Amino acid sequence: MSMKHLLLVGLLALLAACSSNVVLDESLSESELYQLAQQDLDANSYAAAIEKLRALESRYPFGRFAQQAQLELIYAYYENMEPEASKSSADRFIRLHPQHPNVDYAYYMRGMASFNRDRGIFERFLPLDMTRRDPGAARDSFNEFAQLVSRYPDSRYAPDARLRMVYLRNLLAAYDVHVAHYYLKRQANLAAVNRGRYIVENFQQTPSVADGLAIMVEGYQRLAMPDLADTALLTLQMNYPEHPSLSSGEFRHHVEPAKAEASRFRSMTTGLLDKVLTPPSRNQGTQMEREMQAQYRNALDALPADIRAPADEAPSRSIWSRITFGLFD
Repeated sequence: MSMKHLLLVGLLALLAACSSNVVLDESLSESELYQLAQQDLDANSYAAAIEKLRALESRYPFGRFAQQAQLELIYAYYENMEPEASKSSADRFIRLHPQHPNVDYAYYMRGMASFNRDRGIFERFLPLDMTRRDPGAARDSFNEFAQLVSRYPDSRYAPDARLRMVYLRNLLAAYDVHVAHYYLKRQANLAAVNRGRYIVENFQQTPSVADGLAIMVEGYQRLAMPDLADTALLTLQMNYPEHPSLSSGEFRHHVEPAKAEASRFRSMTTGLLDKVLTPPSRNQGTQMEREMQAQYRNALDALPADIRAPADEAPSRSIWSRITFGLFD
């Protein structure tokens, strides 16, 4: 382990050791607790803000700041990298306040919590291929964003949710491609054909449809079913003549896409995410609303590294520099 990695581990341990449970004064009023929580949120001290927001909710459950505190608690948990707690808080708010004017925010943050559920502190900086990860969180996030878009199509969060749904659908399709290739590798040809057909039938307009067709061709050829193989091959040739499995129009042994193909998948989503619309400004001044406005103005910065704009658009920084905020540069 290098010296930088040792320093990083030591820094994280020091930060964990410095966090402590401070006993809140029982005499604090509702407004004082809320102001203290706002100060913590302004300072990005999310753990401290969570403590104060929870205290406010428990001490003044019917106070003037109770519902707003519940909304900001969703955000604080999310920023504190506690996605399950953020999702639970969002579910609770939706259940208790289904007619609240800002309930669409709870739906949106529930989708965001699932979106980042498998992206811990290291996964957010390391270049991992998300198409090879367990798709459970991606499916949950897709369904939750779909619920937001269905219930609140005019929500300020709907445009961003729709773009994330495109990315998630592409990711789920690419995951099934990896599964089908695994079946081919293990000679489970019928299972590979069925998975390829599933991709073609259920993930239309994704980059993985061509891969699904190529998998069907490969599987049918191995199963000695030439008629079905020729039908799939003709469809592939007519619609995706530039696919890597075709050489001068002829099918060759189809292998799993290389890293270049993975980058092609990422690039097809980046252009869409560049079009995230900035919602109209609101005059309310809570920390949650200010942060959400900033998040939309810098939408790509909040997205995973594998779907951001190309790195040459901004000065490159090392993983170490990002984690330590440049302190050791």
